[in-house]
Amino acid sequence: MELENLTKSYPGSPAPAVDSVTMEIEAGETVVFVGPSGCGKSTTLKMINRLIEPTSGRIRIGGEDVTDIDPVKLRRTIGYAIQASGLFPHMTVADNIALVPRMVGWSKAKVRDRVEEMLDLVGLDPREFHGRYPRQLSGGQQQRVGVARALAADPPVLLMDEPFGAVDPITRDHLQDELIRLQHELHKTIVFVTHDFDEAIKLGDRIAVLREQSHIAQFDTPEAILTNPADDFVSGFVGAGAALKRLNLARVRDVGIAEFPTVTVDDPLQTIFDRLRGGHTNELLLLDRRNRPYKWLRRGDLMRARGSLARAGTLIQGRVGLDATLRDALEAVLTDSAGRVAVTGRRGEYLGVVDMETLMNSVHEMLEEDRLAALEHQHDLEGERTHQTHLAQEGNPP
Repeated sequence: MELENLTKSYPGSPAPAVDSVTMEIEAGETVVFVGPSGCGKSTTLKMINRLIEPTSGRIRIGGEDVTDIDPVKLRRTIGYAIQASGLFPHMTVADNIALVPRMVGWSKAKVRDRVEEMLDLVGLDPREFHGRYPRQLSGGQQQRVGVARALAADPPVLLMDEPFGAVDPITRDHLQDELIRLQHELHKTIVFVTHDFDEAIKLGDRIAVLREQSHIAQFDTPEAILTNPADDFVSGFVGAGAALKRLNLARVRDVGIAEFPTVTVDDPLQTIFDRLRGGHTNELLLLDRRNRPYKWLRRGDLMRARGSLARAGTLIQGRVGLDATLRDALEAVLTDSAGRVAVTGRRGEYLGVVDMETLMNSVHEMLEEDRLAALEHQHDLEGERTHQTHLAQEGNPP
């Protein structure tokens, strides 16, 4: 995708709302626009699918200039997800998802199959959610359906305008992880707007930090912006705790996931007793009938609970997915007295555990990488200064 001198001016306004934005976005890349309220980031996003018509400039998607294409036709080829999902309240979940595929002429059978595929993709059981209405869903479920609807017609480009801004922080983390997982599978070109820099770091392959009128202060990878902010304006967005923010750049899938001894609720009590007595650990992880983490069982739990699994053990409070960030994992580990957290798959099934030692080793590695990168950057700056000095001494000013 290419934006070339994209500008939006409104009658009676002394300055354009968006002024000559130029950038290239690679296919399959997630680019996040972040900036202060009123800087024009949402306006820039909406010009891409021409919900807002540009005053001047060009937009190319896949090399094709879309500025002159019929805007309705264009929008049917670009996915669009907004805050509070934007679902039609009088339509079922299935009808909301099927909207664009029907508009572009898909067959009934293909639409039906696609609805089920999309619900499954965003982690909602088609049998349970197919016939529900938006009012019967939680905020997080509505956002998942909104993403499913945006992806239903398999668009190459997905625009997301603060899609997770209206949900609580825990649900927001889960939705962010879900989007990361989806992007691993689908490789869409995503342009995402947020005012939350931590969200930008977590989701973006590159981040465009925007000033007023969408002037680009810095357009770079999260690592580069965290370690080498372009100026004080960008530094203000990075804020304090850059080292901790680096934890949003690594995923649980990137670190060592350890095995842990498990039993299931269907195992005989004697088998569980024997595992606890004879094992090398004084603790087991109890899984439910769907192979999901349920409780931590320690030696003595069954005796104190008189041999009943219903009363034995400690319910698991936190778990993380493979696409959770190391910051999410660290927060979960810190709330666990034993210093570890269960890692689960797409449907909540148990995969392993991550412990404090693994996370701290990863943190130390990232900090060392940052230190070496900073030294290399300083070395490059000193080399450039030396070169400029030599040029000046030779009478060849740069």
